[in-house]
Parts: sequence; C-alpha cells; structure tokens
Amino acid sequence: MRNFDKNKPYNALPNLPPKVNLETIEILKASIEANKILAELKGYCQTLPNPNLLLNTLVLQESKESSAIENIVTTQDELYQETLRISENIKNAAAKEVIQYREAMYWGLEEMQKNGLITTNLLVGVMQRLRATDENIRNTPGTKLANPTNNLIVYTPPESEQIIREKLKELEQFMNDDEFSDLDILIKMALVHYQFEAIHPFSDGNGRTGRILNVLYLINQKMIGLPVLYLSYYIIKNKSDYYRLLREVTEKGNWAEWVLFIVKGVGETASLTLKKINAILQLKAASEEKIKKALKASYSRELCDLLFSYPYIKIKILEEYHIAKRQTASDYLRKLEKAGLLEAVKIGKETYYINTGLMEILTK
Repeated sequence: MRNFDKNKPYNALPNLPPKVNLETIEILKASIEANKILAELKGYCQTLPNPNLLLNTLVLQESKESSAIENIVTTQDELYQETLRISENIKNAAAKEVIQYREAMYWGLEEMQKNGLITTNLLVGVMQRLRATDENIRNTPGTKLANPTNNLIVYTPPESEQIIREKLKELEQFMNDDEFSDLDILIKMALVHYQFEAIHPFSDGNGRTGRILNVLYLINQKMIGLPVLYLSYYIIKNKSDYYRLLREVTEKGNWAEWVLFIVKGVGETASLTLKKINAILQLKAASEEKIKKALKASYSRELCDLLFSYPYIKIKILEEYHIAKRQTASDYLRKLEKAGLLEAVKIGKETYYINTGLMEILTK
C-alpha cells in the first residue's frame, strides 16, 4: 500500500516515469500489436485523396462519445442538426458542448503544430474552449472527487496553483524531452494520461481535456497524422475498469494493468477506426455513381464530398459552400432524395436531408 490518503490533497504525486517494470511480456506484446494497427491506420489515411473529408464526421463522433463520459448526453439527431446551425445560436446545450469539444480539438491541434510542443498553456486553452470559459488553473482549495453512486470521496487531487503548475511543468518535460525516448510511445501515452488526470488541474473539463491530450500526443509523436483515433468509445465500454485502474495506480502503484488497458484500447480503437473509414469510403464510392445519375451534368465532386462531411445537410449549407444558389440547391437535394440517397425530414421550419447510410455507419 502506498503512502496515500484519499481525503488529503495528493501533493506528493510522483513525477513520471514510475520506477516499475513497464515492459512486461504482456505489455510488449499488446504494444507491438497496437503499433502495427496504428501504423496501418496512419498509412491508410495518407493514401486518401481528401483525408480532411473524414475529420468532420469522426471528430464529431468522438466529441459525442467523450462528452457522454461526462454525462453531457445528446442524441445523434440533435447533434447533427445543431452542427448545421454553426452560424446561428445553438439552442441545445448538450449539443453545444459537444461542438465545443470539436472546436477545442481543432484549436489544440493548430496550436501544437506551431512549435511542436504540448504545453500547460495549450492544455489551458483546450479546456477554455471546451467550457467556453476564461478560467485557468484551479486555485481554490477543497476539490475532492467522489463516487457518484454513494458520494464517498475516492481521491483528493494536488492543491494550490503553484503545486499544480509544478506538476504540469514536470509532465510537459516528460512529454516533450528526448530523455525518455527509449520508452514505447503508447506506454508513455498511458503514463501521460494517468498523470494528467491525477493532477486534475482544472475545476471542470479535466476528463475531456485529457482525452484530447491523448490524440494530440499521438499526432505530436507522429504515430498518426490526423486526429482520427479516439479512445472515448473504449473508455465508455470499459468505464468501471477505467476508473478502477486509475484508482489502483494511485493507491497501489498498479501501473502494469493500467498501461496494458490503455495500450489494448489503442489497438482496439485503431482497428475499429479502420473499419469505419473503410465503410464510409465504400459507401461514398458506391454513392458517387448514383449521384452522377441523379444530377447528370450538375454533378460536382464538391457536393459529393459535402454529403459525406455532414450526416445532415440543408439548402443553406450548399449555399455557404458556393455549390449552388438556393433554388438550384433545393433542386439538387430533392433529386438526391428521389434517388434514395437522402431522406428529407421536416424539423420546425427547416427541411433537413439525412445521409441515412452515413448515419448508420456512424451510429454502429
């Protein structure tokens, strides 16, 4: 048992890496397999004619799953309807938070690529965009994490802004310095994820920021080229194990099981992402001929791409992307509906056109 009291601030949280064997046969075997699938995913994305096409749908799906862990629950329909109101006031609070997650991800990626570093300021900026707040590092005492079913305290994170910033500075060095380059990147990612959650630097949004940190770290280490790999679904599916293992690292130093859990999650998630991308691309390829047949000379690749960037679409989106003016856009969408490629749904005064095939893939 470690020198740990769940009711007292864990100011003695040790810096990384832990002084334990992180290269057991089981961990190395899982890491080799996960790295292999991850390399396949990275290579596959590099061959796509328009890889950014997939980002909108995949990032939105991750945003929804990650937010669901925090009990910010929104239905698929509400989410995709709200994505088409970006320029207007988003009325659904849950959908708004999901969309903020997507925007925080994109901002974090752009910021990281300026200097190739993951810093405390970057993580603060991600959190601020997630929550639409100007709050910074937690600086008030009394933060305690409780079991939601019985309200019993399970963990008290480090306290005082100075100590939290010191812990984050050490984490920065571990992520960005070459000193620890002999460690497998996926093992390092598992360590980084635990450490960030244990520091718990913000009053809210730590879980979502930590999950964005995962993908930023993998991109920064050139394990993937685009933000297309997300662990949120895996965490939801194994939620009780996820929180149990976090606690066991803190209370018992059980790093091996935690690292194995995360590494296996990367492999499983990469495999699922490959299947999802393949399914989207196969559907797009099969739909192109039908779109050409329905629109004839009016067919454009830009319109086809747009139909697979948004599961829901409306006339205004075609106008905003300069594909067609209102009357022509309406005509295009009606023809595609008649051809069975889209399904029209009236919601309030708006008519939305659903790419039902894409929705089916995303909601599997």
